[in-house]
Amino acid sequence: MARDDARRLRTGEDRFEAYLEAIGAALGHASRVAPARAYCTGLLLPGERKSIEPMAARVEPARVQAAHQSMHHVVAKAEWDDAAVLAAVRRQVLPAMQLHGSISYWIVDDTGFPKQGRHSVGVARQYCGQLGKQDSCQVAVSLSVANDHVSLPVAYQLYLPEIWAQDMARRAKAGVPEEVKFETKTAIALGQINQALADGVPVGTVLGDAGYGDETAFRAGVDRLGLHYVLGIRPGTSVWPPGMAPLPPAPWSGRGRQPTRVRRSPEHQPVSVKTLAMDQPASAWRRVTWRQGTQAALSSRFAALRVRPAHRDEKRSEPWPEEWLLIEWAQGEAEPTKYWLSNLPPRTSLKRLVHVAKARWRIERDYQELKQEIGLGHYEGRGWRGFHHHASLCIAAYGFLVAERCLFPPHHRFTRGRIKAPALPEGFQPRGTSCAA
Repeated sequence: MARDDARRLRTGEDRFEAYLEAIGAALGHASRVAPARAYCTGLLLPGERKSIEPMAARVEPARVQAAHQSMHHVVAKAEWDDAAVLAAVRRQVLPAMQLHGSISYWIVDDTGFPKQGRHSVGVARQYCGQLGKQDSCQVAVSLSVANDHVSLPVAYQLYLPEIWAQDMARRAKAGVPEEVKFETKTAIALGQINQALADGVPVGTVLGDAGYGDETAFRAGVDRLGLHYVLGIRPGTSVWPPGMAPLPPAPWSGRGRQPTRVRRSPEHQPVSVKTLAMDQPASAWRRVTWRQGTQAALSSRFAALRVRPAHRDEKRSEPWPEEWLLIEWAQGEAEPTKYWLSNLPPRTSLKRLVHVAKARWRIERDYQELKQEIGLGHYEGRGWRGFHHHASLCIAAYGFLVAERCLFPPHHRFTRGRIKAPALPEGFQPRGTSCAA
């Protein structure tokens, strides 16, 4: 029987059908399977725009309107569980990923989608990484699992700005669930990490940029869960230099409450990580190579110090524990370029610290492919459900590509270039375009 199954799944198309069958089982109703399959197929086919109407025209050119209606319903209206679909994706993809090594990293991040108007769910003027500035956009927070060869998003949630969370009329119109309240991005990410632990996802070191690493509550929350982290921080983050700590509580005078909080004095203060880095001697810096790039090995100069974070420690009864401060100072730069804090064990080598810190690049690749190849940012609906359903099916489509890459040598990998898209029907013109266009 196993031999028959292997023979049946020997082509990429066969494996794609089996994969979608497993994903379809998580949709909760048989009527949703065919349009979801068509939607995932449309996401994987070539095409500049992955909104519903052009995809329907490519997938079913003989019945565009009917395909459009069914695909729109399954994404924007149908009440299926995004978490169940993402769990089904994990069950299909993680075994393939682990052929190339165990899961080593959990990468938290957020990504923005430029969006005009005010009615699309969660849209507000906020920082958009895609644009590199503040602008009108939607932002979503994600958690990806990765090893040294491949990565996969396993959780994805829209960040709902406070102005949206408090606007009951817009919430109702966009279908935001009642239980969804305002949460910071770091709180959303910590919730995703908690859920991944509860779901039994293989554990990895938590990685993230300074938007997460600079939040002391986030680092402390990850540490309380028993997880290691290597998280970016900003140059102004304050720490106690090696061998230093806040002063112990003041001696009790014999009257009133006994002092319990650690102290600072005018002469005894923490410093910024940038100041600490600039004070390091030349002997503190070592060149480390962390991986092979497309054209050459990637390397830079690094230093690692044991420090204590200093954020609001004067309100604590004991200092924050010691952890690693990792600093990168690229050759030719006037000052250090990147900083990380990590609770990896004290005996961790500099090479290991650098290797783990630099593994975060995989999330950039995920988002690049999800946006440019799969169409993650192409959804045109305005509602909460449709936003998340579209993202879940994008991740499902991307998950198939991830699994295929794990099963074959690089020169045999399944790519979208091997899928031929049907020609659009003669005279097809998406709604909203001009005849001249």
